[in-house]
Amino acid sequence: MKKPAESALIKGEIADYYFDGKILYSYSKSIKRTVQLIADNVALVKSITGNKPVPLLIYLCDSPVPDKATRKFSTAKLPEIYTSMAMVSKPGLSQFIMRILFKFQKPPIPMKSFTDDEEAKKWLNQL
Repeated sequence: MKKPAESALIKGEIADYYFDGKILYSYSKSIKRTVQLIADNVALVKSITGNKPVPLLIYLCDSPVPDKATRKFSTAKLPEIYTSMAMVSKPGLSQFIMRILFKFQKPPIPMKSFTDDEEAKKWLNQL
């Protein structure tokens, strides 16, 4: 999927978003995540989706590894805002992120890594 026009994007600190009414598209930014940034982002996502968890298709980029408290907080918040997550990135990046975030537990929602966004979209639609 081609990135929507800048005017169609909802701007956030850690990502910009586009919601087609079914899938939320996230265009990740290369910024170090903190508990406060994640909390602000959760509020933003809830405002976009009408406070209803939705499937997320996230385009990942390289960003600094967050601290343990931020990773824990982020993991706890996932099921509040997303029903599933498809991560699109260059090979290896999303697997690396999954290993960091879910080293000791399985993800709280269905998650899968992709290098092709059409495959990612197909996977989200069949859940």
